[in-house]
Amino acid sequence: MPKQEYLKLPAVLEELDMSRSAFTRMVARGKGPKVIKLPNNQLRVSRSELDAWWAAQEVAA
Repeated sequence: MPKQEYLKLPAVLEELDMSRSAFTRMVARGKGPKVIKLPNNQLRVSRSELDAWWAAQEVAA
């Protein structure tokens, strides 16, 4: 079983071409990918979660 990849927030923001504040608003509204908050308050998004979110956006459009 391959190891799950977790992306740091700057990498996610770059892929989405989105500002941190816009991303935070989107996630707060329940419209963004699931975010994992680590004990040190850093945020991560799993690669599989981000890919699934992208696929859902394509279907919705």
